[in-house]
Amino acid sequence: MGLINKIFGKTTDSAPKKALPWIQLTTLEQLDEVEKQSFKKPVVIFKHSTRCGTSSMVLRHFTNDYSFPEEGVYLYFLDLLSYRDISNEIAVKFQVLHQSPQLLVIKNGQVVHHASHYHIQVEDIATFIEKE
Repeated sequence: MGLINKIFGKTTDSAPKKALPWIQLTTLEQLDEVEKQSFKKPVVIFKHSTRCGTSSMVLRHFTNDYSFPEEGVYLYFLDLLSYRDISNEIAVKFQVLHQSPQLLVIKNGQVVHHASHYHIQVEDIATFIEKE
């Protein structure tokens, strides 16, 4: 079974998982703060569906690849199933069609990059974070 578990991603090691400095997006009022913060430094919003295997895999890859200093970006996390109304408002406020999973980069009150599903790549947001 060990070989099968390795092939299909099941591991038994207890290595600590990498933690990112997520800010939980849980209220509609936070979207005004997101917009204001984006004038100071880039804001990244990761929209995640907790019941979707693709979303979980993309989130895991994003987390593993993420290496930006905390002071370089505001990093928001949205649980779509718990806060669908916030996701809907993000689509209206920033004029980006809802997808899941989805990543948005906001600078100066505008979405400068967005991606969904397997197109979410850490290296794509690096250009927006490092241009400070």
